[in-house]
Amino acid sequence: MQDSSLPLATHPPAPSLEREGEIALYIHWPFCVSKCPYCDFNSHVRESVDQAAWRAALLKDLAYEAEQLPGRRLTSIFVGGGTPSLMPPGTVAALIDAAAGHWAVDPGIEITLEANPSSVEAARFGDIAKAGVNRISLGLQALDDMMLHWLGRAHDVREGLAALDTAQAAFARVSFDLIYALPDQTPEAWETELRRALGFGTEHLSLYQLTIEPGTQFAARFAKGELAPLDPDLAAELFERTRAITASAGLPAYEISNHARPGAESRHNLTYWRYGSYAGIGPGAHGRRGGLATVRRKKPENWLARVDANGHGIEQEDTLPAEARAQEALLMGLRLTEGVDLARIAAISGIAVQQLLSQPALARLERQALIARSGDRVRVEEAGMLLLDAILPEIIAV
Repeated sequence: MQDSSLPLATHPPAPSLEREGEIALYIHWPFCVSKCPYCDFNSHVRESVDQAAWRAALLKDLAYEAEQLPGRRLTSIFVGGGTPSLMPPGTVAALIDAAAGHWAVDPGIEITLEANPSSVEAARFGDIAKAGVNRISLGLQALDDMMLHWLGRAHDVREGLAALDTAQAAFARVSFDLIYALPDQTPEAWETELRRALGFGTEHLSLYQLTIEPGTQFAARFAKGELAPLDPDLAAELFERTRAITASAGLPAYEISNHARPGAESRHNLTYWRYGSYAGIGPGAHGRRGGLATVRRKKPENWLARVDANGHGIEQEDTLPAEARAQEALLMGLRLTEGVDLARIAAISGIAVQQLLSQPALARLERQALIARSGDRVRVEEAGMLLLDAILPEIIAV
């Protein structure tokens, strides 16, 4: 399936029970050139990587997962990391071809690969597109050289924008990430940066507020008093401005941190947020096979040894109880602007609709115009998105 002209998916409808035969595939490539100080992902720096061994192990892990999920239709592939643009394009092609051999392929399949905007990696974009990738997610992170240096990024603005140009020439769909609410960042500075980003013509943006994650370099600096996060009230103002500006530009938020023109939403990530089934392969990858949760070994060398010994990298495989499935579906789905279909969640979890959410809390938040209900569909209103972390524990009753 090494064809960069694969048809692109439009915004798919929320899955009904009849669409549960669909499957998404996540592939984790754990290696990076350097570790960013804010990053808590499963990423590792190694002097060398045995590319042949990694290709063989990923293909073996994929084959095992496909055996557990026969007869499915593959709707998306997402290659994440780490830095997957460091993966040889031949390995990308081999994995895409193998996945197409294991499952039926949806005509509108979306195949995304995450990339860093270095000139070395951008030079591979043409070959990555030929391998079958039809959507790239580019980690620009900032449009200011001083902020890029503070974030520990290896590229500067000039190199990042050159990579964006190369990506837009190679791929039909391009998304890029920015991090905001940085220390001392003013609303005016962020608005200028965001409007510049919107002028590049991509149809999808992932815009993340900086968070201090445990175990990161930033967390250590924060503990020593060397890093002071942005004032929460100012961060809230930036969040509100971000949603207003992107909406007025035609890229409204469809998830709390993701913005797209209608039809350009990430099909793969919608599978997560709508609580669909997905296979996850590679170090630390998670998967959901209906009510079964899988987790692969996290450390690259341990995952490689597990695949060699067992034919797969699974470290843990658990059947999720009904309450856990319902809670996960609600926690993920209420991040979406479209909200959740309680009848569908009840059907996949076995819990009655009225038991899914706290009715008193729901009624109170509805009176406050923070939650909206229409039949079995519940969604968080625009005013409630800013308070989402506080709202979710109040209303989720399971």
